[in-house]
Amino acid sequence: MTRYKSQGFNNTFRNARKGFNLAVRSEINIRIHVVVAISVLVFAWYLKFSAVEFCIVLFAIALVICSEMLNTAIEFALDSIYHNRYSRMVGMAKDISAGAVMFATFISVAIGIILFGGKIITFIP
Repeated sequence: MTRYKSQGFNNTFRNARKGFNLAVRSEINIRIHVVVAISVLVFAWYLKFSAVEFCIVLFAIALVICSEMLNTAIEFALDSIYHNRYSRMVGMAKDISAGAVMFATFISVAIGIILFGGKIITFIP
């Protein structure tokens, strides 16, 4: 085993937590997604979502935040490899990963409209 493979179970979670904290501290978009996610969860709780609806909301939140974190990881990796020099291919890779975040966000907004729309309509007299 290499020294990277023998880090232990507890260190795995420590490194993952460190990575999440790094992503939140370094990227404003992830902070925005986290704030919106907390707001959506509070609103879903207030509207008394069922367990299934709540799970769908959690999945949509995870989809967006994970895609944003992967986008950030791709950007960091490419910037370190190319030493922040411009490359058309790097630009294309970054644009594609940003497009994946946008797509995940649009799908999550559509899920939100479907789930929250029906609940909100019941409050309108």
